[in-house]
Amino acid sequence: MFAHYLQQIIHYFFVAYTLLLSVRILGSWIPSFRYQTWFRFIAFYTDPYLRIFQRIIPPIGGLDLSPIFAFIALRILEAFILAILR
Repeated sequence: MFAHYLQQIIHYFFVAYTLLLSVRILGSWIPSFRYQTWFRFIAFYTDPYLRIFQRIIPPIGGLDLSPIFAFIALRILEAFILAILR
């Protein structure tokens, strides 16, 4: 029973972090968001993770594709952790 609740908590954590990443990425298209406190809070927690992929995958034609790989890696990590708990 405890394992089930732990799996749910882990799943919700990954969902929340995915939402934060989405807001960070979409918000980066709106320059005025950079100065908002809530956006700086989100950037503080998501930028270190995104930078991992930005170092590995350079922009192609000015288009940063690293967030796509960040989402994929996050999903794989969640599946891996949940598989261990099963």
